[in-house]
Amino acid sequence: MDGARPRYRLVVFDFDGTLADSFDWFCGVLNGVADRYGFHRVAEEERDELRALGAREIVARLGVPAWKLPMIARHMHGLAARDAALIGLFPGIEAMLAELDAAGAALALLSSNDEANVRRILGSGNAARFSRYACGASLFGKARRLAALVRASGHAPEDVLCVGDEIRDAEAARKVGCAFGAVAWGYTRADALAALGPAHLFGSPAEIVSAVGPRAAAPAG
Repeated sequence: MDGARPRYRLVVFDFDGTLADSFDWFCGVLNGVADRYGFHRVAEEERDELRALGAREIVARLGVPAWKLPMIARHMHGLAARDAALIGLFPGIEAMLAELDAAGAALALLSSNDEANVRRILGSGNAARFSRYACGASLFGKARRLAALVRASGHAPEDVLCVGDEIRDAEAARKVGCAFGAVAWGYTRADALAALGPAHLFGSPAEIVSAVGPRAAAPAG
């Protein structure tokens, strides 16, 4: 980016399904969690349909009582800690983070996952590129956490790009007034994300670097 001012001054990333390739792991543990907490198991043929739904619709479809969500989240964090060595980053993520960092874009991470899990899966070098972490957000608490993160960063919402793979990520960005960049490789199907009208629909991590890109110079005079 040759030292030019990035189009977005702060890029806020979701983690699971955006940076971390954790969907297969999630599917592998989900029915055990369902048995433990008494909600519906998910058959393999149901997965694609669920990937077109938002988090509230999925919770309703699986019959998960709202009061159990914090317990389920804590249990999932424990499983992720146990299996962190089995979860890697998507191809191209490390190079993308390095390019954004080198270009002067501030990086932050907003996730429902536990910060220790996130840092371990990222690896120390990648983790150090993020100036702010807002982890452990409740399933439906991302907008509040995003608003606090943006305020603390000192950046205006219009200078912030939120990158995620779920409908709730898009909803949080819209509530806070940030641009939303949807990734086509995560938990939610690309067609369902495209229907939300995101500012960007990314087909590869390299496209994120291009979108953050240098801001066009103001016309002379």
